[in-house]
Amino acid sequence: MIRRPLAAALAVLLALPAGAEEVGDVGVDWIGNDIVIEAIADPDIPGVTCHIAYFDRSVIDRLSQGNWFEDPSNASIACRQTGPIDEADLEDIDRSKGGEDVFNTRRSIILKTLRIKRIYDETNRTLIYLAHAAELTEGSAKMSMSTVPLYQP
Repeated sequence: MIRRPLAAALAVLLALPAGAEEVGDVGVDWIGNDIVIEAIADPDIPGVTCHIAYFDRSVIDRLSQGNWFEDPSNASIACRQTGPIDEADLEDIDRSKGGEDVFNTRRSIILKTLRIKRIYDETNRTLIYLAHAAELTEGSAKMSMSTVPLYQP
């Protein structure tokens, strides 16, 4: 495919999240646009894995749209418990209502970032993962959320 060398160069420039592993790549049209699916382990809570799906623009799409350095900030997220979760790992996480950034990746050279925040709902013993766009110039309502309950049977 024509777009693979450009995609590799952009991946270096746009700094994909550390520890992200591509597990799917679904073609959505004839010009080479794809939906990419990555698995990312929570770096602070072993036993939780999130899967993120996002749009990857092709070279042809970039040429026809005239915007070389920006991808859409839309994303979908699903997180699950994929191993044992140690209670000690929960002690050091941010417990504020704003949560903490656990992953981020640039969606443009300068202005736009796709972030994943972890928020701990202590009352319901649930980890909440929120994928959202953060833009320097204006806010965005694009978001997706997933939860991981921490109940013990």
